[in-house]
Amino acid sequence: MDFLDLPASGEARGTVRLPGSKSISNRVLLLAALAQGTTSVSALLDSDDTRVMLDALRALGVGVARQKNSAGGDSDDYEITGVGGAFPVKQAELFLGNAGTAFRSLTAACALSSGEYVLKGVARMHERPIGDLVDALRRLGARIDYLGQEGFPPLKIHPAEIAGDTTEVRGNVSSQFLTGLLMALPLRQRNTTIEVVGELISKPYIGITLAMLRRFGVEIARNGWQGFGVPAAARYQSPGEIWVEGDASSASYFLAAGAIGGGPVRVEGVGRDSVQGDVRFADALALMGAGIEMGPNWIEARAPQGGRLKAIDLDCTHIPDAAMTLAVAALFADGTTTLTNIASWRVKETDRIAAMAAELRKVGATVEEGADFIRITPPHASRLTPHAVIDTYDDHRMAMCLSLVTLGGVPVRINDPACVNKTFPEYFRVFAGIAQ
Repeated sequence: MDFLDLPASGEARGTVRLPGSKSISNRVLLLAALAQGTTSVSALLDSDDTRVMLDALRALGVGVARQKNSAGGDSDDYEITGVGGAFPVKQAELFLGNAGTAFRSLTAACALSSGEYVLKGVARMHERPIGDLVDALRRLGARIDYLGQEGFPPLKIHPAEIAGDTTEVRGNVSSQFLTGLLMALPLRQRNTTIEVVGELISKPYIGITLAMLRRFGVEIARNGWQGFGVPAAARYQSPGEIWVEGDASSASYFLAAGAIGGGPVRVEGVGRDSVQGDVRFADALALMGAGIEMGPNWIEARAPQGGRLKAIDLDCTHIPDAAMTLAVAALFADGTTTLTNIASWRVKETDRIAAMAAELRKVGATVEEGADFIRITPPHASRLTPHAVIDTYDDHRMAMCLSLVTLGGVPVRINDPACVNKTFPEYFRVFAGIAQ
């Protein structure tokens, strides 16, 4: 197995320019593809998840052109020529890796594109639930078959039939189901209502979706977080140009490094004006005592004046991905930290509650886990176990979070470091640039 040995470090300081947001990148790509007109997309994230989306859109008949930089090499800017409605290619087989944002949204868009499509991914993608989305689409006339286990990918999609104009989706499994529906339903050209059953988790991610729809000319009627209406007249229109802001989830690792390792560490690309809910990770660090400063497009973190962070009890509904970084920050806090309402961790790239508990124990923490919470007590006298071998479970966030352990003055080995290619291929190089 490939591995990366990270040296012990005791300080972190510097400035990091963030890669583009994964959440925004894949939303923008799909909306630009379905829109009328050509969209210039600047600062798109270059990662495994965006590459599978780009490949899928090309296969579905969308014009995708990567722009050159001043030196003649590939830039992170793209020109997407929209198809102005449903995909023109009516027969395709799409491989979508382990990209949940791509798989869920393309399932909905393909279901309403009057074609025959097969959607599949890696083995872990075939273990991630999609039944709620399929059921919601079937209520609207979609014809979708499971090619393996009921409720899970891979899927075979057939042309939809006209059916009812109201559907429902559970809110407590994945916000990606509702996002997929909202982005695809303008293809129906009928007044359509979505009712959310139960509590909607990850509301900030739906906020990103609604903001991106607005940029492409579609306004969704909203009844709190329980009902959404897509008008029959909704049509996507290219905004001409769109810039992808930095990834707020990725910002969490560097902000935590500043809070743990002295700092200051500044991230550029997200700030007070961000549409991403994960910028509120900075608020959680502030609760732990970290010094936080924020501008319109930057955030800076430094250690508390006393040096050590404080333990917290936090409902993490609003920052499900960034909350993983708090679990590692808890190693450097006085007392026991409890993170709650994180049930969605169990259906991500891996079962993140179980995985995080196992890896934190390797470095000496006492960890209790439940269906929707994790409780972390640092080791005695805060002495972390050196030379731990960290397993990453093919999960980019496990690898990036647990690199922070080195700021406790202990070396660690990260197994399968290339898993960070999913969202942040340059992560370890950038981390090494701030860890002293």
